Amino acid sequence: MAVVEQEAQVTGLPGAAAKRVRISIVLGAWGLFYTCYRAYYALGGTVGMFGTPASYQQWRMVNAFGAGILLVAAVLPVATLPLWRRSHGRLVLPAICWAVTVGCVMHALINGIQRALSLAGVMQLDLPFWKTIDHRTADLQDLLFNEPWFLVEGLLWAWLALSSLSPGTARRRWLISAGVAIAVLTVVGMLSATGVIGTFIV
Repeated sequence: MAVVEQEAQVTGLPGAAAKRVRISIVLGAWGLFYTCYRAYYALGGTVGMFGTPASYQQWRMVNAFGAGILLVAAVLPVATLPLWRRSHGRLVLPAICWAVTVGCVMHALINGIQRALSLAGVMQLDLPFWKTIDHRTADLQDLLFNEPWFLVEGLLWAWLALSSLSPGTARRRWLISAGVAIAVLTVVGMLSATGVIGTFIV
């Protein structure tokens, strides 16, 4: 409790430390949830699969790699909690939150739009990783499960950053810059997905 009060005094934001702890714990739990999902397939699970991979070994490796990245993402917000009490940390961590927010929200929007267009029959997604695939099931799973996870993940990181920034100019700059970056990258991603420009991987 003393540490929380001390941090609140350092940041000048009453209750900021306690709120940051709560958000970080939620972020960690949210990340672990998706980590378990990917780890299940990495270990050979098959429930919920919407097709037959061209290579089961590659499928498991991709999910193992994804689970590893997600585990880091789950641990990061909790592991960096002490750094918010340091001046350098309060400069660097909002930038990290910004990058994760932009990346996750952009990913959710671009892929969500593509899946919706695919369900509507407007766009046909090229999925060479699969030998056989139920496109409708794949689209629905991504649209209703995968992309909402990325969207919530991005919004939680945004909440973490905003809870630590002083009200006013700092928060407005963070929000506006993140919003502009998300909008621009989403447009670029969709132009790439529709073949208007070259490849843009998200």
